[in-house]
Amino acid sequence: MTTSRELFEAARRLMPGGVNSPVRAFRAVGGEPRFFARGRGSRLIDVEGNEYIDYVCSWGPLILGHAHPDIVRAVQEAAQDGTSYGAPSPYEVELARLVVEMVPGIQKVRMVNSGTEATLSAIRLARAFTGRDLIVKMDGCYHGHVDALLVKAGSGVATLGIPGTPGIPARVAEQTIVLPYNDLDAFAALVKERGREIACVIVEPVAANMGVVPPRKGYLEGLREITARSGILLIFDEVITGFRLGAGGAQQRYGITPDLTTLGKILGGGMPIGAYGGRADIMARVAPEGDVYQAGTLAGIPWRCAPGSPC
Repeated sequence: MTTSRELFEAARRLMPGGVNSPVRAFRAVGGEPRFFARGRGSRLIDVEGNEYIDYVCSWGPLILGHAHPDIVRAVQEAAQDGTSYGAPSPYEVELARLVVEMVPGIQKVRMVNSGTEATLSAIRLARAFTGRDLIVKMDGCYHGHVDALLVKAGSGVATLGIPGTPGIPARVAEQTIVLPYNDLDAFAALVKERGREIACVIVEPVAANMGVVPPRKGYLEGLREITARSGILLIFDEVITGFRLGAGGAQQRYGITPDLTTLGKILGGGMPIGAYGGRADIMARVAPEGDVYQAGTLAGIPWRCAPGSPC
């Protein structure tokens, strides 16, 4: 198989839609997906030898481009010592130190395997910490394929025109309240009515999955003030904005400190990784220090936490 068309035909016989992520199927823009053989710097080269400028950058992680020599070297050196120990390593301590030093709202951090795992774990932790069940998200914001967060999500869900996702029980979706992004009055009204039931509000500080929509003046500040007053945890999903909008993410740029932060993408410099962190008293509820269970055989594995590969 030497062409993208041949590969796509074979892929459709083996994988749903011939892809492993829906937007890669090209349905929203027409045509057939290109299959890429390699990347160098700002360029991608497909299996037929055509060269493209890459404006996607793996959806955010590749701020240094493809196959940056320093990153390749760091990953190779780490892999020579083994890829997974099933036990702690010095590398994860160093990466955690960098995250805590750089992100204002993170006093302690837990490594996971993706942004989806990070948001899933953060809302579970928020519910446990507050003893409340309801969560609030914003219409059009995408936080990974977590059951509770696929309600009116952006990203591929919006691109493909999917109104909802079968397989999510109605009683799960009912625990998610969706509000318009940038509408502080709507959030204030909701909190006035049901604030004692709400565990957390999760938001992209700059909405990036329905087009890049910056926060209106006073919006993030208002969310911070209302949540703090009402005992609701504020979660910034910085999987996209983290380490890109500023060294410390959107929270550093806007001067707003959330209770919890979710990270991914650029954190691994192209390696699959995620993390969530926040106030020390909240993170103290995470096992084994606390009672909120979250584990992962591949969480914090050395070859993707090695110096040179993160952020």
